[in-house]
Amino acid sequence: MDKPKVSPGLKKVATFCILMADNKYLLLKRAFPPNQGKFVPVGGKLDPYESPQESVIREVKEETGIEIKLVEYCGTLVETAPVEYNWVSFIYKAEIDYQNAPHCNEGELVWVDRADLDSLDTPPTDMAIYQMIDKGQKFALDATFDANLNMIEMIDLLSGQKW
Repeated sequence: MDKPKVSPGLKKVATFCILMADNKYLLLKRAFPPNQGKFVPVGGKLDPYESPQESVIREVKEETGIEIKLVEYCGTLVETAPVEYNWVSFIYKAEIDYQNAPHCNEGELVWVDRADLDSLDTPPTDMAIYQMIDKGQKFALDATFDANLNMIEMIDLLSGQKW
């Protein structure tokens, strides 16, 4: 079956899950673009006819082998760029039991202490997401990037806070 053609600049839809055990986050050091080499939450694109919640549960299972049933919706992140990096992402979190970081074919899964998140190479949007999740604050982030994928601005449409 041929893949349908997607218009340039059309937003792709994804889900991400912040996996937490106590004060640790299970993050993926990505082996492939986008965000190659950066630490990101587990996630991926929605499949046809799949809800965001179904997608995030499936993506966590596919990338970590961990079965989660209960996820909490935290917010959305819309990323807009004048190049092929345009996304609408649904962000969730889930508490899991601590275990050895499983193998992942998308990169290396690593447990990171919450206090060490600031020292990691993450996408420019992610620290704001972790901060809002830590506060229990829902968000609707709208991030704009230039052609080199440098973030120009990000605003939380619910609170008005800017980065």
